[in-house]
Parts: sequence; structure tokens; C-alpha cells
Amino acid sequence: MSVLDQDSVFTSLLQNGPLATTDAVVLGAPFSRRTKQWLQQLRENRLNVTRYRALRSQVFEFLNITEFGQIPALISTLELRRERSHRAYTLLGNMFGVEGTAREIEARVHEYARTADAVVNSLKNKIMAPYASHIATTNEIEVTNDPVNLLLIMFNDRYHKKARFEARRKLVLMSLAGSIDQRERETKIEEKFSLFLDFLNDYVWSRRQKIGELEIVYLLSRHNPEDFSCEGVQVIGLEQARDAEPEPGTKLTLLKRRRFAVNGREIPIYVSIRKKPPEARVLKLLRKNEKNPAVAVDDELGLMAVLDSIADVKMFQNRLVRSASKADSFMVLEDISDTLTESAAYRTTCTGSSSKTPMLKFFARLGGMRVEFIIHTNRSWLNYMYQQDVSHDEYEVKRIFDSGVAELLFPSDIFHLDHKAIRDGMIRLFRRQIEG
Repeated sequence: MSVLDQDSVFTSLLQNGPLATTDAVVLGAPFSRRTKQWLQQLRENRLNVTRYRALRSQVFEFLNITEFGQIPALISTLELRRERSHRAYTLLGNMFGVEGTAREIEARVHEYARTADAVVNSLKNKIMAPYASHIATTNEIEVTNDPVNLLLIMFNDRYHKKARFEARRKLVLMSLAGSIDQRERETKIEEKFSLFLDFLNDYVWSRRQKIGELEIVYLLSRHNPEDFSCEGVQVIGLEQARDAEPEPGTKLTLLKRRRFAVNGREIPIYVSIRKKPPEARVLKLLRKNEKNPAVAVDDELGLMAVLDSIADVKMFQNRLVRSASKADSFMVLEDISDTLTESAAYRTTCTGSSSKTPMLKFFARLGGMRVEFIIHTNRSWLNYMYQQDVSHDEYEVKRIFDSGVAELLFPSDIFHLDHKAIRDGMIRLFRRQIEG
């Protein structure tokens, strides 16, 4: 189900449905022709009727009112707004299980607002960077973190349509950020992330290196002119890299590698350990058309590794299992997919990703954690970085646009954007940056 379908869980953001943000706000005209036409449109889908009633009930309860006609008084009366805001923070704190003083709860809710802003800014800074001025959030919305004030802006005709939509969008993103924060606290992800790093330092990485010590090398690679896939790769040192003069069709890529020991042999490995920031997890919920992070976000902890050969990959996998035993934990590998050593194509289920991407991927369950591992050889990692239709930059563009998230967050009728043209243009831009 697409995030843009009428059955999307984000119906309130859809600009092609009955809950769309309109050019003007009209409160207190229940028998007007416009209201009757809107009601007729709403009744075309019974699910939308149910969702509207639930949403209306939530708005009334949140603002502590019984009808829309009471909203203008809240908009114009500062004391009423302050009283409703104080009550709203208590309600939200209880809903998301936030403990602490009123000030601490307010600070946590404002953190959700900053995450909502970070979602937009993360897209503005990379995937849609040339269009940053088009999608920049209205100043008044970006500096407003109080959920009651944001909700009232939606019903305030003094605000432009774009600003009213952005206030609604910010509330939706804040709600997702709150759900993710609640999930993090319930699963103790921060604590587990620290334990995972301790496990790697104590049992996996070589004791001959200090914690954080990295060996700098470069991958000098040659690429096919047709699709820029890697045809050959050589590991060279820092001195050789300084003297190297990459020719057209070649790339010089920096790696900072650790080591692990197997049977007295030190094997180099590049490792990128990640804990996804909240804005990335919010975007994933949007792409998955899901509001429950327990269902859609299964890779809070992750490690990507790059090794010289498939033989080294297998030794690293064995090293992980044996290291877990030393840490008094059994390790189970789940959801394994291996296209490094298998001839079958990688069967992707993620919108925008490519079936041409070879990798070893699995989840490791150990010590109360479930960690996603993605393992590459030098060659497959270079393809993941640079190959046409495979590179990660292209993948990021495709999954935002092909999933409908770009249209959901920046609807064409408000932001005046041609999303298909932007998608194709950004892919061409990243290709030029990679191959140039």
C-alpha cells in the first residue's frame, strides 16, 4: 500500500483527499455549499469518515473544546492558549510514557519538534539540496514547538496555506518522533548500543590496536565505462595514494580499517557502526506507511563491514559467533541473505533499492540485542558506492520519491514542484559527482 493511497495511514497529510489543507479556513459555516460538497466527498470512503471522526474527537479533546466554533477564542486569547498548552503537555507525557517534571516533559516534546524539523532539513541538505529554497519551512512554523499553537495555526486563516500545511506536517512528524522515543526507552536502545560497542572492543577487534585506532588505506579501483561497476581494485597505502593520479574511469577511495585476529593472523576490516538518528527512523516509518516503530524499524542497531575477500568475510562471520560465546551469549543469525557467494540476484523488498546489489546481510541476536550486519568485499562495496542503479546516493533518492514520501511531505499543489523531474535530475547530479 502506497503512502499516497486513500487507505494510507497518513491520510491527514494527503492533498488529494477530503482532509487536504485548503486555500482558506472557514469555521462556523456548517450549511454552506462548500461544506456540503466537502461532506459528499468525505462520504465516498467510509474509512475516511471514521478517520475524520476520530481526528475531530482528538482535536476537541486536545484543545479541551466541544465544537469548532470555540477555536477562534483560543486563537485570540493568550491565557486560554497557555492553559490548554499546560494541559496538553501533561496529556502527551502520559501518552508517550515520559516521566519527570512539567518542565522535563515540555523539553522532551520540544525535542520531538526538533526531530520533525530535522526530517525536513535532512532532505533539504542532500536529496533535494538544489530545491532547498522551495521546501524551506516557514519561519513561524520552524520556531513553533508548542503542539497546541501548531494545531491552532491549522485553523487560523491569517496563516497562508503552506504554513498551515507545514504546521499539520510538523504535528504528524512529532507524533512519529514521540513513538520512536517511547520505543527506544522501552527497548533501552541507548544502553544496548553502548553494550554492543563494548562487545566489539572486548571480544572482536584485535587487542594489538588501541580502541579507536585505525589504519588508513585507499582503494584504487577501475570501473566499467558502461555502468561504472568495479572491474578491479587494489589496496594501496597512504604514500602510494599521494603519488597516484587517478585516470578517467578510476576512483581513489579512503578506508579507515580496524583488525581482528584469526589463528594468529590479523585481518583488516573497514567498519561503519550506526545507530540511526531519529529523523532517519521517522522517514523510514513514512516510507513503510507505518506508525508503529516496533513493526517498521527493525534495524536500530547496525554494522556495515568491508573486507578484502570472501574468505575474510567467512572468517569474520565465524569470529562473531565465537566472540559471542566468549561473552557468555549464544549468537543466532537470522534473516540471512547472501549474494556475495550465491549466483542468485539479491531479492529486494525495499522501494528504490536495486536487485544488483551483492552483499551478505543478516541479523545477529546476542546479549539481548538484535543487530543488523551488512558485509561487503572491497569490490561489492565500491559497486554499492558507485555503480549505476546501485549506488547508495541513487538509492536514497529513489526510495524517497518512489515511495511517495516526497509528494506526501512536499505536495505539488503547495510547493510547486515536479517530483518526477526532480527525482531524475537528482540521480543525474549524483551520477556526475560520482563519475566526474
